[in-house]
Amino acid sequence: MYTRRPLYEPEEFAKRGEEIYASQIQPTIGRGNLGRYVAIDLETEVFEIADDILSATTQLFHQEPDAQPWIIRIGESVICRMGARSFSKST
Repeated sequence: MYTRRPLYEPEEFAKRGEEIYASQIQPTIGRGNLGRYVAIDLETEVFEIADDILSATTQLFHQEPDAQPWIIRIGESVICRMGARSFSKST
């Protein structure tokens, strides 16, 4: 089984994800997406929006098989995922 290795430490991982989301994605998504999830590849900045985390990351991996995904729930708490670990932080 293929295991993705994180390219960033957890702090840098979250910082990059938050920066990409705030500067490039958040301004372009409408209020109709509140509560949905955005999966962002931290390397290419490609992203997918879906109703659940699994769908968002699956769609992202179809586009970018080696993605370093960072996930956020639109309008709610930040969710970062690195392999089997997950971290949450209130916004």
